[in-house]
Amino acid sequence: MGIGEPAHNLDNVLEVIDLLGTVAGIGHKNLVFSTVGDRQVFERLPQGQVKPALAISLHTSRADLREQLLPKAPRIAPDELVELGEGYARATGYPIQYQWTLIEGINDSEAEIDGIVRLLTGKYALMNLIPYNTVPELGFKRPPWQRAAEMARQLHRRGILTKLRNSAGQDIDGGCGQLRARTVISPASSTPATP
Repeated sequence: MGIGEPAHNLDNVLEVIDLLGTVAGIGHKNLVFSTVGDRQVFERLPQGQVKPALAISLHTSRADLREQLLPKAPRIAPDELVELGEGYARATGYPIQYQWTLIEGINDSEAEIDGIVRLLTGKYALMNLIPYNTVPELGFKRPPWQRAAEMARQLHRRGILTKLRNSAGQDIDGGCGQLRARTVISPASSTPATP
């Protein structure tokens, strides 16, 4: 995580995973490959000697909304992405960690809770709900903690293993994505800064 999309540099990432899992002796399930989803990931990861755990950025159960939230991600519908993940989970024996950044009014609705249940019921999966770190210039907002906690409770009640993550550092713009946004967006103009 934090290096960008690993599928864009897949040969090198797989080489490092192999090195860490063999020479360095790190447990395979302690290595986590985090992706927005790319078909070549699901083709190549199972072929390696070291099979890391897999985290997939899902963020919505709707294909049209996923295209808006992840405009550069490969066009794989959430249903297909979960099926690809399920194949890898069953082959490796590690549950897929689905990442869901909660954005108020965008993907925190009752319809999305129903969508998560539809997608993940019976799957070897863990849902990580991660409240968005607000960047004022971007117009998205973090939902109230009570709403995020209620989503997690509803998913648990409906049989979906769910963790609600708490991102520290938001009060100093140090949460995930906030420091990067501070350098990319010029405070004076609220437009992207030129390099």
